[in-house]
Amino acid sequence: MVLGKVKSLTISFDCLNDSNVPVYSSGDTVSGRVNLEVTGEIRVKSLKIHARGHAKVRWTESRNAGSNTAYTQNYTEEVEYFNHKDILIGHERDDDNSEEGFNTIHSGRHEYAFSFELPQTPLATSFEGRHGSVRYWVKAELHRPWLLPVKLKKEFTVFEHIDINTPSLLSPQAGTKEKTLCCWFCTSGPISLSAKIERKGYTPGESIQIFAEIENCSSRMVVPKAAIYQTQAFYAKGKMKEVKQLVANLRGESLSSGKTETWNGRLLKIPPVSPSILDCSIIRVEYSLMVYVDIPGAMDLFLNLPLVIGTIPLHPFGSRTSSVSSQCSMNMNWLGLSLPERPEAPPSYAEVVTEEQRRNNLAPVNACDDLERALQGPLFAYIQEFRFLPPPLYSEIDPNPDQSSEDRPSCPSR
Repeated sequence: MVLGKVKSLTISFDCLNDSNVPVYSSGDTVSGRVNLEVTGEIRVKSLKIHARGHAKVRWTESRNAGSNTAYTQNYTEEVEYFNHKDILIGHERDDDNSEEGFNTIHSGRHEYAFSFELPQTPLATSFEGRHGSVRYWVKAELHRPWLLPVKLKKEFTVFEHIDINTPSLLSPQAGTKEKTLCCWFCTSGPISLSAKIERKGYTPGESIQIFAEIENCSSRMVVPKAAIYQTQAFYAKGKMKEVKQLVANLRGESLSSGKTETWNGRLLKIPPVSPSILDCSIIRVEYSLMVYVDIPGAMDLFLNLPLVIGTIPLHPFGSRTSSVSSQCSMNMNWLGLSLPERPEAPPSYAEVVTEEQRRNNLAPVNACDDLERALQGPLFAYIQEFRFLPPPLYSEIDPNPDQSSEDRPSCPSR
């Protein structure tokens, strides 16, 4: 008898949303099918699935142990969130090649359903970083007598939802700093910077309104700027590795001596990025808005305002200005989003909000609708793009830096 062949082995998920992307959260049931297509008849010992979710970090550092001795130190750590195994066909033992217990599968296409429940405890959001990742996957293994097993692995996305409609994330963030430049015994006037944003929590696709005032009383030409940074922190064996990545930025007008510039809601758009990861013990992803003054020949004057990138957008009743920004961002095509090379002038209200949107924005919105809308908007763009973006430009950050420029004493005024 001529045995048949396995033509294809695939895995498909039953998606919970209209975007046809397998996205889940803690407590959800993950279900799908293993699709097997064969030509002719085949004998099968077992068809198994193995589902797993885990966070893993790994990096290496070179160490010197003497004048002519060097070695490499490896740092690895792993956290497992769940580990599920199931048998769809056959029995547990695969090393038994006796004729008993084999299953015959006839020519054609066959589907085998599977399902399992994610833990109710918080799960880390799917993430790919330079020194670590958070991954969730399902693997199918087809075992046949006297042949190597056929294996296939397929990943799915998990979001640990962050609702930005909480009081702590709706609170304004603000700060003020001043810097006096000095050269030898000469001291110029101060450069002052004040900045404020209306809240701490945002979702991908929103624009942050920056309110700032920059006063240049020094003798130098300075440039006000703003940037969003993502900070990835990886922990293993009591050590920490940190990577800082620029997400988006804008540039103001150059300020000559004695001039002042005011930003009345200058917009900085958040591209599709990973939500903040705050509950994982070995990987942490945080964001910040840096408003700073670029000073030639001196350390920059800067303010760091913390951000949290969430998954559930702002309700219309949270903040009138923010709700308009959130409502408009949901209706844009984030798949075509790219970072601007030059700062854009803020659009007028009439350009971004139609009369129909304004009326709709005043109507109450259900929280479930917000989540569904988010999955169709910036979160969907993140799911589609974050694994396929080109490698970003990273900068290694020393977790134990020398004394920062802010802590160093400035020259006294004369």
